[in-house]
Amino acid sequence: MPRTECRVLAIAIVAAFFFGGCGNGKSNFAAEAPPAAQVEQEQDLNVVQVDHPEQFAVVAAVEHDAAPELVVTGTVNPDIARTVPVISLASGRVVEIRARLGDTVRKGQLLLRVRSDDVSAAYSDYRKAVSDELFARTQLDRQKDLFAHGAIAQAQVEAAQNAEDDAKTTLETAAEHLRLLGNDPDHPSGIVDIVAPVSGVITDQEVTNAAGVQGLSSPNPFTISDLSYVWVLCDVYENDLPNVRLGESADIKLNAYPDQIIEGTISNIGAVLDPTIRTAKIRIEVRNPGFMRPGMFATATFHGLKKEVHTVIPATAILHLHDHDWVFVAAGDGKFQRVEIKSGDTLPGNMQEVTSGIKPGTQVVQNALVLENAVEQ
Repeated sequence: MPRTECRVLAIAIVAAFFFGGCGNGKSNFAAEAPPAAQVEQEQDLNVVQVDHPEQFAVVAAVEHDAAPELVVTGTVNPDIARTVPVISLASGRVVEIRARLGDTVRKGQLLLRVRSDDVSAAYSDYRKAVSDELFARTQLDRQKDLFAHGAIAQAQVEAAQNAEDDAKTTLETAAEHLRLLGNDPDHPSGIVDIVAPVSGVITDQEVTNAAGVQGLSSPNPFTISDLSYVWVLCDVYENDLPNVRLGESADIKLNAYPDQIIEGTISNIGAVLDPTIRTAKIRIEVRNPGFMRPGMFATATFHGLKKEVHTVIPATAILHLHDHDWVFVAAGDGKFQRVEIKSGDTLPGNMQEVTSGIKPGTQVVQNALVLENAVEQ
């Protein structure tokens, strides 16, 4: 074969191989490429669809005018104006205690007995005053007799009368001193009885058996409080003070008795704010129904004057689930959407106030529990 033809044939073979290889490369790349991804929308778990929606009656939420509320916490305290300290004017040693902290006592009831040397000294002064008064009275009678017979002047009678008056005053003072120490001048004793000055509950005790009492210089042995009225002291933040007014009422709930609502009256709003937490002390006077005790935790609810529009629905329309409240809202085409709400006060007629979550006019399922059970089945 001529050399020229051989060269042409070789070029043709190389060209065929090159273009054939490129074509195969394209084919392999296309075969190895991944398919296009398909995105699917996730189903809303709060939307349910039923075949027969007419089985579940729906009602429209209605409007309700309500006053705004401010809820704060506080504690029960004795009324200071009804708290009386028990004092002992005599110093000495306690020999007997007849009452304890927390006891209910009556006015005049014996609380404790103190052996006191003060009584001995006071009785000694009393006996001396009795003798002095007797001597002064005798002298006065003698001076009057002498004056009647012209033996002395009028001035001497007047001096004797003055001495008798002074002796009588001293005697009355000594007798009163004995009474203040808790003793009868006619029957003195070294034991002083300390009695309750008023009726009430012993809210503080600072004395024990065999303890020493130092009169007014020592702490008061007991404190008695009349708990027929008590105070609820609570802290209100500076921004909430406009919702609190003197003379207005407040609803009190005790942590120990959450089902009991007690009405109180705001009697004082603190004039000075706590600089640390920016709160003012609010004092609420409450008539004690019998179970309020000092130190109890309480919740006070203040009702503002400006009305607010709240939503009201049947109580059966609310589903309590996982510590939250829900309602089923009609969404059309047999669908109902579960919406979280915040419940308010319970109203008459088995109605429930809703403070947030839905608005008046919203169509909700009248009995949410029935629909929830149907969905679970």
